[in-house]
Amino acid sequence: MTMTPEQAAWFQGTFTRLVDNVDRALMGKRDVVGLVIAAMLAEGHVLLEDAPGTGKTSLAKALAATVQGTSNRIQFTPDLLPSDVTGVTIYDQAAHKFEFHKGPIFSSIVLADEINRASPKTQSALLEVMEESRVTVDGVTHDAGRPFLVIATQNPIEQAGTYKLPEAQLDRFLVKTSIGYPDLATTEQILAGASDRNPSAHLPALITTSAVADMADLAATTHVESAVLRYTAQLSEATRNDSATRLGVSVRGAISMIRIAKVWAAAQGRHFVTPDDIKDLAAAVWTHRIVLDPEAEFSGTTAETVINRVLDSVGAPQARSAA
Repeated sequence: MTMTPEQAAWFQGTFTRLVDNVDRALMGKRDVVGLVIAAMLAEGHVLLEDAPGTGKTSLAKALAATVQGTSNRIQFTPDLLPSDVTGVTIYDQAAHKFEFHKGPIFSSIVLADEINRASPKTQSALLEVMEESRVTVDGVTHDAGRPFLVIATQNPIEQAGTYKLPEAQLDRFLVKTSIGYPDLATTEQILAGASDRNPSAHLPALITTSAVADMADLAATTHVESAVLRYTAQLSEATRNDSATRLGVSVRGAISMIRIAKVWAAAQGRHFVTPDDIKDLAAAVWTHRIVLDPEAEFSGTTAETVINRVLDSVGAPQARSAA
């Protein structure tokens, strides 16, 4: 079943209200908020590479409050164990049985702060839950639930004592973006309300978690023409063939693009994906999946350079106005 124009109009209105609500706590960052909500509805996860104090925790709390969900923050440190993330089975002497005590990963919105400070073993435990949306401990599987969004952060300034995420792990994040600092006028607004240490606590809940899951299912029915699928495949292949790259966009990266493009199109009130949706999302979805050749990187080439070059070289198909 394909999404109808009426359903697309409803989706757009609901999506806009969600963005408006979260933006009340994270002022002046509607583009980032929209991208994170789109990733949540595409059932993917977000990597934020940002300096401290830019509102990452506020974003997670505001989003959880908006969707009537729960939020947890995990501070990643070198001594953090996988069981500190996923949970542990403990023997209950009174009941004479083992009980599973859920870890902080069992939450609607999980903020994995400074993920690159934890050991690779702990990182892989988190990333496995992200991929599978469930945890298996002692042979028993526990579902993470829906919605389930991990917002992982990295500090691009301080790299001492960190464990860099391998390329295969980076590929598991649907989107990589940054919040950045607000402009002067927005900063003044934030300072005026500085006495409120938890603005997310005052946000109204606009939607239930079950309704978020329904929105994700609806977005998955957005129509994608075969020409747009071919265009996405050609773009991803072009990143692999570019002279500046050692590793281009994987098949998983191309699949991720289609998943979030469906949400993005519906958020614009359309029941079909256009090539412009792919172009709009290319930087956020693909730059972290590209590994540059060292010589090209030394000469100043960036992943964004490769993406822009590929978008210029691969011709976009003529989009149809209806499914």
